[in-house]
Amino acid sequence: MAEVKLVNVFKRFGDVTAVNDVSLEIKDHEFIVLVGPSGCGKSTTLRMVAGLEDITQGEIYIGERFVNEVAPKDRDIAMVFQNYALYPHMNVFENMAFGLKLRKLPKKDIEQKVKASAAILGLEQLLHRKPKELSGGQKQRVALGRAMVREPAVFLMDEPLSNLDAKLRVQMRLEIIKLHQRVNTTTIYVTHDQIEAMTMGDRIVVMNNGLVQQVGTPDEIYNRPANIFVAGFIGSPAMNFLRGSYRVENGQAFVVDEQGDYSVPLSPEVDTHEITAERVILGIRPNDIVLLNDGQDSPQALNAVVDVVEAMGSEIYCYMKVGAQNITARFSPEHKLTTGQHVRIAMRPHKMHLFDGTTEQAYCRAQVPPAKPR
Repeated sequence: MAEVKLVNVFKRFGDVTAVNDVSLEIKDHEFIVLVGPSGCGKSTTLRMVAGLEDITQGEIYIGERFVNEVAPKDRDIAMVFQNYALYPHMNVFENMAFGLKLRKLPKKDIEQKVKASAAILGLEQLLHRKPKELSGGQKQRVALGRAMVREPAVFLMDEPLSNLDAKLRVQMRLEIIKLHQRVNTTTIYVTHDQIEAMTMGDRIVVMNNGLVQQVGTPDEIYNRPANIFVAGFIGSPAMNFLRGSYRVENGQAFVVDEQGDYSVPLSPEVDTHEITAERVILGIRPNDIVLLNDGQDSPQALNAVVDVVEAMGSEIYCYMKVGAQNITARFSPEHKLTTGQHVRIAMRPHKMHLFDGTTEQAYCRAQVPPAKPR
């Protein structure tokens, strides 16, 4: 087992900076997820830890060892790829045993390690099959097993579930979580899927344009986003943003639309002492918007017009207009809404987020209790 540390790491391809001054400390036994859109630098960061990409600048440590110039095979890591990377002419046993044979382990030890890993992953009945005889989920379990038998200090996983269908992704996600709980090896996992990030990671590293935007537990990332990018990327549907001006009247703080379409009083829970900008962005998640009944009112009430309604079974997504701005809400399916309908909605006051209108950095974030250990 080992810690992994990146210190001011850069990766440049000509004039393009793919990874920009990334510093991370990944704890021993931790499962950390790098998440972000395509081209954000997450896979390049992982490949530099693996030694598959040269570092332009910075330092990488695995355990106490400086590994910038250490070959991939000598870094004590095992990598699971998106495309499985199985040898088609070898059966499952041979694929899992291949790395151990290269290390010239005794045949008895190899057989013991492969069978132990196969038992954990439910592959005992498949050891004599070739990759072409396996389903996508079975191939991915073989790829995991090949990494497991090496008993590395660090697992590196590069979007290992992206080629699977939705149902199988859920199943494999659970299997990887259980696997980590059992073997407890330091794991760095790359994905563009925010659901994988939120459900699997002890901590999440959100990246964009080669920069680390925020590092935190899933609760911190969701409830206390550091900026507009994180707030909009994590959560489905995405957080709503209302741009306006910050005003204080008679001790009450407001976000006011310059077109006069709304004036939203901020909750007392929002600490406004640090706000210096006139232009601000009010953020609210779709599940923190309430549909008001006839005669019901709220200080945070807004007039809206229903644009589109999507029935999702257990809930509905309602896309609305508040003046010229778009709002998305998640409601119970018992609400029967139609296109063009005029409604009144309100924001849960203690769930509001406030961002600087220029820098897009968070001013005020809801306070959440520390995440419970898994």
